[in-house]
Amino acid sequence: MTPPAIERYFAAVNAEDWAAIREVFAPDAELRTVGAPTRRGRDEIAAHFPQVLAALPVHHDEVTRVVVADTVVTVEIRFVGRTADGRDVTFDAVDVFDLSGDGTTIEKLSTWYDTAAVARMTR
Repeated sequence: MTPPAIERYFAAVNAEDWAAIREVFAPDAELRTVGAPTRRGRDEIAAHFPQVLAALPVHHDEVTRVVVADTVVTVEIRFVGRTADGRDVTFDAVDVFDLSGDGTTIEKLSTWYDTAAVARMTR
């Protein structure tokens, strides 16, 4: 069963609801993405998503597998998107979430995918 905080996260990303993204993270949360600086705190994290997805006006994260181990949740994702000039972008990723003790917010998120390949697809 997917924890509600994870469901809220993916619903917000797919809907580009950055206010909801901000609220699903703990106030002192961290976001780590391969090849990028660590983002800290709700405001920095919420500002990150529209910047990263600016090159992909059409995008959808499809959750393909969820593994829950207490407050750590590993999620496999199939990302499907399209650039502004109509090029399709598809790749697989893994997100590792550390939830708060009560499971209501995300304290830490590590995202893992081939950032160099995605950069080539979106240039």
